[in-house]
Amino acid sequence: QVQLVESGGGLVQAGGSLMLSCAASGRIFSIHTMGWYRQAPGKQRELVAASTSGGSTNYADSVKGRFTISRDNAKNTVYLQMNSLKPEDTAVYYCNADINYTFASRRDYWGQGTQVTVST
Repeated sequence: QVQLVESGGGLVQAGGSLMLSCAASGRIFSIHTMGWYRQAPGKQRELVAASTSGGSTNYADSVKGRFTISRDNAKNTVYLQMNSLKPEDTAVYYCNADINYTFASRRDYWGQGTQVTVST
């Protein structure tokens, strides 16, 4: 079994910063893309940022220049540094990872979600 455990959410004032962490553990052969999604009330889940095993990153237009995704492959951990937070960033943030749990078997895994609330 593979688990993704997130941490770092919370309440912050507009303009503030938060860092989210997500650690993958369990039966892991290799990890491909790791990323962060978010879902605000009444809205669909959307991609925030992603990082491939080769080091490429991509971001939602709404967070470019404010959020930075990084990963520590030795720790199977992905981070999301969020700066200049806005009220519209308020959502539940989910970690996602594309993992080979054996040499030949691969699937997507999701974390449990962490709430980020940005107040005015």
